Amino acid sequence: MKKTLIAVPYYVWAAVFIVVPLLMIAYCAFTDANGSFTVENMLVIGKYWPVLLRSIGYALIATVCCLVIGYFLAYFIAQQSERGKSLLMILLMLPMWINFVLRTQAMQDILDLIQNWLRNADIAIRISNTGFAVVLGLIYNYLPFMVLPIFTALEKLDRRVIEAAEDLGANRFRVFQRVILPLSMPGVWSGIIMVFVPTVSTFVVSEKLGGAKFNLIGNIIQEQFLTVYNPNVGAAISLVMLLLFSVVMVIFSFLDDETKEGLI
Repeated sequence: MKKTLIAVPYYVWAAVFIVVPLLMIAYCAFTDANGSFTVENMLVIGKYWPVLLRSIGYALIATVCCLVIGYFLAYFIAQQSERGKSLLMILLMLPMWINFVLRTQAMQDILDLIQNWLRNADIAIRISNTGFAVVLGLIYNYLPFMVLPIFTALEKLDRRVIEAAEDLGANRFRVFQRVILPLSMPGVWSGIIMVFVPTVSTFVVSEKLGGAKFNLIGNIIQEQFLTVYNPNVGAAISLVMLLLFSVVMVIFSFLDDETKEGLI
């Protein structure tokens, strides 16, 4: 009885701020401006498939880059002393204390300065307002979300298991391949989800760094609600994205379970 009473606030919160908004999105997605049922909103999404594919492509590239950089960064931090870990984690999280828009604008200013330097040096390379700039901004903004769960997983490793592998004759690469990497996979899956999901739907990074030439699906949703003011189509796109995220979450949950079973 006490457990049920304790859970009541959570159920109320979930109903008001999760279930009700989802039902509203579903209702708007399958109705027109007059409130009549229609599937036209879903059919309109077809013309935005190139943008959706671009969003997924950029998100995958950013996620892979964050994984490669983030894993070795997390591994490096985990090898430091307690004071070193604290200092490096503060330096990693320091940019996160700044507003997301301001961080992205700072990245744009830095890229503009580099672009001007390249132009003055007669180097015909364009980095500002490009797809490369968008991916770079995604990596910069979401890298900490990859590092943190991997670092947490590495911190929980039992050093005795690593020492046992070394005593049995495994070299450092073999220890990493057969012991450290498998045991840290739960953190890897969490990091992938925490990076991939928001990078697919972001709109600030592509708006600031892409120069409105490399819009992502988040920009289309924002445009439907704020510029074109067609919330029904915006809700339909949001519903499709929600289903996509749900599929991704199920897949990674399955992979995480497979990893745990493999470790057992």
